[in-house]
Order: sequence, then structure tokens, then C-alpha cells
Amino acid sequence: MWSRRQGHLRPTVCGVEELRRRRREQEAALRKARREQQLVSKRLLREDAPEEAGEGCVAAILGEAESPHVAVLEALGYALSQLLQAKEAPEKIIPSSILASTLPQHMLQMLQPGPKLNPGVAVEFAWCLHYIICSQVSNPLLIGHGALSTLGLLLLDLAGAVQRTEDAGLELLACPVLRCLSNLLTEAAVETVGGQMQLRDERVVAALFILLQFFFQKQPSLLPEGLWLLNNLTANSPSFCTSLLSLDLIEPLLQLLPVSNVVSVMVLTVLCNVAEKGPAYCQRLWPGPLLPTLLHTLAFSDTEVVGQSLELLHLLFLYQPEAVQVFLQQSGLQALERHQEEAQLQDRVYALRQTALQG
Repeated sequence: MWSRRQGHLRPTVCGVEELRRRRREQEAALRKARREQQLVSKRLLREDAPEEAGEGCVAAILGEAESPHVAVLEALGYALSQLLQAKEAPEKIIPSSILASTLPQHMLQMLQPGPKLNPGVAVEFAWCLHYIICSQVSNPLLIGHGALSTLGLLLLDLAGAVQRTEDAGLELLACPVLRCLSNLLTEAAVETVGGQMQLRDERVVAALFILLQFFFQKQPSLLPEGLWLLNNLTANSPSFCTSLLSLDLIEPLLQLLPVSNVVSVMVLTVLCNVAEKGPAYCQRLWPGPLLPTLLHTLAFSDTEVVGQSLELLHLLFLYQPEAVQVFLQQSGLQALERHQEEAQLQDRVYALRQTALQG
């Protein structure tokens, strides 16, 4: 089936609200930058792609009573995906020709899991949906049409496929699906139209980890896509953080740290999402391999990795005071000393050191 293709801390002890405020500002900036980066996709425009794909014709073909030939649908999806990457698409094409038609519903139908799902067709229309979402023209409309629910079910289906086959072609569909979900979850409308409820299921977290393990072994370049989704799931949702803990997924998450600095930062950010939910969540993180791991990441030379490690340590110290004593006993202050002269880190190092000494 799948054979187809920062702000700085001031030199004082920071409170919970200050940490949360700074993290929200950082998250907003990262999401904006990521969305703009994704709008220019890895799938480059082809010079021979038609400048006008006849959007009305597309809707007519997809709306015919007689799921058209698979090759026609795949070609149609590819042509539409090229059109949606045009510079004028967010202003001229998507609002009037796409969202004002029945195309979104038909696209979501093409992504419904089941025996009629064709991987090649699904890949093309998943990319189409990705470009529409990145344009931010009317994502609440897509959420209202059940986009989160459809994509969530497709995520479960992909995880099942991973367990049945080792076909490397799976990532062709996984990539746009993960991006669509990640970007939709950043919308304020997710809560107002009940979007979170469409994904409120720990099976989504379990499925995502199955995919992360697959990427770890077969396609490490896709790990940031999966981790970005995990970040957006856990950022404002205690229930998804609870799923992460109840499924014992903290240690598998920590095992991804050596892959790259980018992956390390995202893993640490997800753990910060869990820790900031309060004492009950930090108690579940403690004891275990977390503190030894953080002492190890403090030895990294990458400023972002160290910065996120400091952030997570600060949350642990605030909510789990016994972590302070273990940190001191395991030469934590010496680990901090190597960064105290680094301009981007020295304020946070000082703040963490003061918290540890006062604890």
C-alpha cells in the first residue's frame, strides 16, 4: 500500500509566570518563522506546471459521482499543489477559487483512511492541504470541516502501516500530514470550534511515537516534523502531557537527543511543556534519567541546547525542590560555570545558580 512514493533571564530568581511569559513569546516567534519557511516547500515549482489549473474544473472532477481514474486524481493533485505555491495564491486563488468551493471537503475525503485510500493520491492532496493551511487564509473553516479529525485518523493509519511494513515510501505521506496537523494546532480557533476535542485521544500520542521510532531508524531528517507536532500537542494541553507520562514515553523521548542539536532543542522544549504544567507533572518526571541527561546536555557547545536545558532545570527546581540537592551533589554548579561568560546564557546561568543555592 505504501510502496508509492530568547529572551534572557534577568539576574534574579525567576517566577513561574515570568518563565511562562518568555516561553510563550518564544513559541510565537518560532511558529511564525516555521510557517513562513514551510510555505516555500521542498517540493519546488516546475516551470512546465500549468499557470492556470482551472480550479472550477478541479472541483467538477472531484465532485463527480463516479472516487475518477487514480492516475488522473494524482496528476490533478500535483497540478493543484503547484498552483497553490504561487505567490498570488493566498490573495487571489485560495480565498475565491478554493475555500469558496467544495474542494476542501473533497481533499479531506481523499485523506480518509480506509480501503479506498490511495497513497499516491493522498500524498498530492496532503501537500495541497498543507499549502492552504500555511497561507492562513481561513484555517478555522478547515477545522470546522473536520480537518484535525481526518488528519488524526490518518496519523493512526500511518502508525499502523509502519508496524506492518518497513517500506521507506511511507515518509512521502507522513511529512505533509505532520505539517498540516502541527500548523492547524497553532490556530486560536482550535479551542473555539472544538478542534482539540477532535484529537483528544492518547492514541494520537502513541501513534506519533511509533512514527518517531520509525524516523529514528529509517528517516532521521523527519524527526523535527514529528517533534514539532508533539510540541504543539503538549504546549497548551495538560491531557496530552498526561498521555506522554502515562504511556512512559519520557525515556524514549530522551533517546532522541543524540541525533542532532535541532532534535535536542525540540525534545527539551517538549519536556519543558510537561514540566511547566506544575508540581504533579514534575513529580512524574522525577526521579529517573532526566537530571543525569540534563547534566550531560549542559556540556553541549550549542547555545540553544544549553538554553533549553537551563529552562527545564529551572522548572524542575521550582516544582520539585529535591531536584536541587541532587543537582548540587552531582556537581551541577561546576557544569554551569562553563557557560557563565557566554553572553546569550550568562543571565540564565546566574538565575539558575541563585535558585539552586537558595533552594
